[in-house]
Amino acid sequence: MATIANNLQLVRARINQACSRVGRAPDSVTLLAVSKTFPAETVREAFHAGQRKFGENYVQEAIDKIAALGDLRDQIEWHMIGPLQSNKTRVVAEQFDWVHTVDRLKIAQRLNEQRPAHLPPLQVCIQVNTSGEASKSGAAPDEALELARSVMNLPRLRLRGVMALPAPTSDPALQKAELRNVRVVFDTLRSHGIPLDTLSMGMSGDMEVAVEEGSSMLRVGTALFGNR
Repeated sequence: MATIANNLQLVRARINQACSRVGRAPDSVTLLAVSKTFPAETVREAFHAGQRKFGENYVQEAIDKIAALGDLRDQIEWHMIGPLQSNKTRVVAEQFDWVHTVDRLKIAQRLNEQRPAHLPPLQVCIQVNTSGEASKSGAAPDEALELARSVMNLPRLRLRGVMALPAPTSDPALQKAELRNVRVVFDTLRSHGIPLDTLSMGMSGDMEVAVEEGSSMLRVGTALFGNR
């Protein structure tokens, strides 16, 4: 547990330093711990070290962890950050607090229909594919506004923001350009009256650049839990 606690401190220090460089308040950036492939007990360790928001990529793995950590359910916020197929929307609508990967209206409609009435609206982000990679999910940037307007009309969902997985690169200049493209989509939607407050971008390798480009939610796994 000491290692995870230390890693949390180091990551938060990196975030704080990046915020300081660009004049942002540290609390304007949320840390989402990406716990995919790590067991439930590792999530429990991170919880006891102070982390409360966790992101999962694989539906069944996540559901197993949510069940194993049922005693912490009221204190953990679970985020679905992996690709979402139509046949998995019901369990996600029932079990998660956030979904970052709404990339088409059909998925949004199914989540809306399947969100239990006794739960608060499901918080969602539209995933955009700004790099144009065929292997990646996400709406094209020029489709994002229409999708956002449609999602806003679904009563069991609350549209919060934009999420993206820019093409990986170790070149800081390219990182900045990729992340800036995502920020442009976010700003464009806001300029059209879409009330977004969440820009979900940035991971272990580019979190500082993401903060500098306006990210409000970082999805960090390796820097917290180690290599998979």
